[in-house]
Amino acid sequence: MNRMQGFRREFRFPRALWLALALAAPLVAQAQQHLRDGEIHDTDTLAWWHTTVALSDDSMEGRDTGSAAYQRAADYVAKRFKAAGLSPAGEDGGYFQTVPMHEIAVVPEGTRFTLVGPQGAETTLKFLQQITIAPAENLAANIEGALTFRGYCGKDAMADVTGKIVVCFGTQREGLPSGSVRAANARAGGALGLINVDDPYFTIEPPRWPYAYARSVTLRVPQGEKAAAAPLLSMRVSAEAFATLLAGSGQDAAAILKQGGAKQPLPNFEILSTLRVQIHVTQRDISSANIIAKLPGSDAKLKNEFVVIGAHLDGYGFGTPVNGDNLYNGTLDDAAYVALLIQTADDLKAHRLRVPKRSILFIAFTGEEKGLLGSRWFVDHPTVPAGQLAADVNLDQLRPLFPLNILTAEALGDTTLGATARAVAAPMHIEIRPDTEPERNLLARADQYPFLGIHVPAISFIFGYDPNTEAERRYREWYQIRYHRPQDDITQPMDFAAAAKFNTFFYRLTLTIANDAGRPAIYPTSSFAAGKH
Repeated sequence: MNRMQGFRREFRFPRALWLALALAAPLVAQAQQHLRDGEIHDTDTLAWWHTTVALSDDSMEGRDTGSAAYQRAADYVAKRFKAAGLSPAGEDGGYFQTVPMHEIAVVPEGTRFTLVGPQGAETTLKFLQQITIAPAENLAANIEGALTFRGYCGKDAMADVTGKIVVCFGTQREGLPSGSVRAANARAGGALGLINVDDPYFTIEPPRWPYAYARSVTLRVPQGEKAAAAPLLSMRVSAEAFATLLAGSGQDAAAILKQGGAKQPLPNFEILSTLRVQIHVTQRDISSANIIAKLPGSDAKLKNEFVVIGAHLDGYGFGTPVNGDNLYNGTLDDAAYVALLIQTADDLKAHRLRVPKRSILFIAFTGEEKGLLGSRWFVDHPTVPAGQLAADVNLDQLRPLFPLNILTAEALGDTTLGATARAVAAPMHIEIRPDTEPERNLLARADQYPFLGIHVPAISFIFGYDPNTEAERRYREWYQIRYHRPQDDITQPMDFAAAAKFNTFFYRLTLTIANDAGRPAIYPTSSFAAGKH
């Protein structure tokens, strides 16, 4: 733990006092002093950052979905929305929309992964450090199976795997079996379980260990609809652990990983060891809230249409320590952009931004990190008529780490929002580019995706860069050492001028969409067009 982390852990306000001070932030923002105020040179960005600090402070405990700390953060957001003059747009005349969920966790106590060699020698793989498992209902508490390596785990490689644990090279690369395809092939072959091995050569989003925890949260379904069959045991191991699996087999783990990283043919072979899995599973029903507010538009006709601006409030909470820190604060993922929703509302109330013709629906989503649960629930249970949702602009995956000259836009060519974004960006000397790393599947990994699924035009952005530049180095470093880690906190490197420039772009884009006489549309050629998705 570094000195700043130690300071943050040792000194905390009592929660009631902290919440009272936080709610007063709009009135005393300029009077408060924060650690990094000297790096920020305009009042709007300063106020935004103070809200970011409040939402990602240690007292918010990482805002894990369904936790008391998440609800504290939700209360804070709702009170800030109310203070900014936004009307409630949740359930029952309030700001909240309750999302019912079910949580399954594999807990470290009572969980053990043991590699048993041909002579009976046992090696323990470190849970969450070298191996993890996907929690699921009806997992057997004790499982042991022979290991077999089947390359990329295509369908044709799944002969004679019945009752075995299949080890696959866990590639994300285009043209090779995806994770879901590998699992389907293993299940069809009668495998007992599946182990995906990290691809250490997938440098655009490198494997990260440790895992914070092994926890699955899903939308709650009626009891009668739950699957009763035993699921496929699905695990992941690090490159280091893969070498342990192959010890004594005569196979070169490093060479296999290198071949897989280059998409070269991989061998199939039996591994001499077996894997004994003992797991301790806990389950519970939980709930967590979306926070929803609205600003009525100024035009008599267009105010019946809503431009959704959203960001996810949830983070990871407490998890496996990294460098002595076990609190995953989630500052840039995504406290900073819930703060931007709040700042937008404050600026509208203060007339720094003009109320647009269309109405604006502000949504802080829950459960994004657990599988877009809040946004999926909202599009299935909209609190305003779904036909009145004109567009969605989602704030996530934004990393202001270097000067803002390029933005990558998800779904750029799918809707008219792409052209609108380019028109807004051009005078600001920001180039809008399409996603050049489709293997990461970022479009489907954030809260804009469910809106596209119901044919609402949606767009989101990522700070872009040219290859082999300092900007790319900073971006890659962030994913390697901060993404979904405790190091995503208020002390991390930031380019506040870039943050300010993006915030201004977002204000202008939102108001342009909301004032345009023409309603945004999905192009007929898009896979998200009505009748195609």
